[in-house]
Amino acid sequence: MFDNSLCGIDEAGRGPIAGPLVYAGVKLHQNIEGLGDSKSLSEKKRLLLFSAIKEYADVSIVITAAEKIDEHGLSECIKMSLKQIMQEQDTDNFLFDGNSSYGFDNLNTMVKADTKVAQVSAASIIAKVTRDKIMVELSQKYPQYGFEKHKGYGSAAHIEAIKKFGYCEIHRKSYKVKALEE
Repeated sequence: MFDNSLCGIDEAGRGPIAGPLVYAGVKLHQNIEGLGDSKSLSEKKRLLLFSAIKEYADVSIVITAAEKIDEHGLSECIKMSLKQIMQEQDTDNFLFDGNSSYGFDNLNTMVKADTKVAQVSAASIIAKVTRDKIMVELSQKYPQYGFEKHKGYGSAAHIEAIKKFGYCEIHRKSYKVKALEE
């Protein structure tokens, strides 16, 4: 049965060495066909679903810059993102993809919820599309890093670009990258 009180929460960008952390909370007003884990969908399908979700849901998006992640740490930034979404959404029914509630009593968790629960799948899509768009925009400002291709993850090409050009302002300098340690 469809639950229009449930707010699904998911993130994109926890592991990259550059770019923001993006959290999304989604409370669907109706069922949307084709939802699934954002990583398993084509970019074209994600973009179509992104538009439908924005039209047929209450959506909260929290974007945390790399500088803030370096300043506060990843766990604290996750807590701040979750708190903001839970304050913005008009419900007490939250489901977060993963196994940690980060100390929130009213936050339910489920491993692989983005593959099992429509609201979390929708949040996964909103977070990924939002973050990917940001990384493509940032690639225009920093073309030497290839952000439009690897989206800030630690690919071989990205590591080589850092070795050649050093870090830029959107790199997470607090992250330790073995390939960059001498």
